[in-house]
Amino acid sequence: MTLIFWLIASAMTLGIIGLLLWPLLRRTTVMATGECESRLAVYRQQFAELEQDRKNGTLNDELFQQAQRELERRLLDESGSTDLVPAVVRRRVNSLLVAVLLAIFIPTASLGLYWELGNPLAVIHPSVPALSAQGNADSGHQTAEGMEALSERLKTKLEQNPDDGVGWALLARSYVEMGQHNDAVMIYEKAMKLLPDDPQLLVDYADALGVLHGRKLMGKPEWLIRQALKLDPNHVKALMLAGTVAFDRKEFRQAVRYWERASANLPIDAEGEVRQELLSGINEAKRFAGEKPTIVKAVSDVASSTMPGSQAAAISGTVNLAPRLAAKAVSMNTLFVFAREINGPPMPVSIVRATKQDMPFMFRLDDSTSPMPSRKLSSAGTVMIVARLSKSDQAMPQSGDLEGVSQPVRPGANKITVVIDHERP
Repeated sequence: MTLIFWLIASAMTLGIIGLLLWPLLRRTTVMATGECESRLAVYRQQFAELEQDRKNGTLNDELFQQAQRELERRLLDESGSTDLVPAVVRRRVNSLLVAVLLAIFIPTASLGLYWELGNPLAVIHPSVPALSAQGNADSGHQTAEGMEALSERLKTKLEQNPDDGVGWALLARSYVEMGQHNDAVMIYEKAMKLLPDDPQLLVDYADALGVLHGRKLMGKPEWLIRQALKLDPNHVKALMLAGTVAFDRKEFRQAVRYWERASANLPIDAEGEVRQELLSGINEAKRFAGEKPTIVKAVSDVASSTMPGSQAAAISGTVNLAPRLAAKAVSMNTLFVFAREINGPPMPVSIVRATKQDMPFMFRLDDSTSPMPSRKLSSAGTVMIVARLSKSDQAMPQSGDLEGVSQPVRPGANKITVVIDHERP
């Protein structure tokens, strides 16, 4: 891979240098030849004009001979003159100087720019996304065969350089991507000996072991997770796995603490599904522990909920299901709670999603849960809060869905109670 890369790069550089230098090296000859040819053409024209004047009788033989000798003398003087030579030599020196400078500057600048802006290590250790992209560039997705071939090439390189812990960790992750967890575990073990203080490596190793052992994290996986938390107490994946271990042991309060720490340390750009999964897990653990569930809200843009004005514009409350509709709600699981402007379009200005198991569901609607940035709850007027148990798991209303509607409220209201008390016709 390295040799091929440098051969291609060198060939491209030489090709560019050749294209630039060829016209410079030819310029002297072309310019000198062009000048001489233009001067000779002028004298040919003058000789032809003298001949024509003699034929027309304008010049007699004596004047013709005299004029012809004068032209020949001037031609000889100019062709033998040294005036042309210095100009040609001067141009040749300048062209050669430019050519030499370009031949030195282009490769040097190219190498310097690549070293500064490029990624020289990628020639040796391509990233996992790069491995995926290379495997099937034509179709735009990675085939299993291509991924396996690239992993084997990386493994061959690592066998020649066995002390490269980062390379072994990368190989292990590629095996996980291919679903070869048994091979991944052996490679993780080798990488861990080289990088014993890398918390990400430890939790990835624990995760692979857990998959191999039937999704169980007891034993060595748990020990690896604890080691990772000693190195980084706020490592998100380690906290999530530690919470899973505690939940499996029915230590629900401990699971809540781990998952709440993980949720608090999620990066701002974390995917909404990850946040929702964590919050759902926290609520489930709290129910088993006999605690009140956490308010669950849409998490597509959690960070914006801390913006000025967001807190004041929030609407919070509780959703309950009327007991008489409990039988009809058996086959329904998805709960939507949204705010809709009374004098506006039917599209909600804020919406959250939960499950029937979350009821009584404590909701909070604000600008972070607005589905469209152009229409936020804080800029809305009077709204109604609608709670809907969906038969189809879709936000669009369907016949047979169970609904409840609040009284008109304004952004900033709290302690709103919405009772799901009727069925859509």
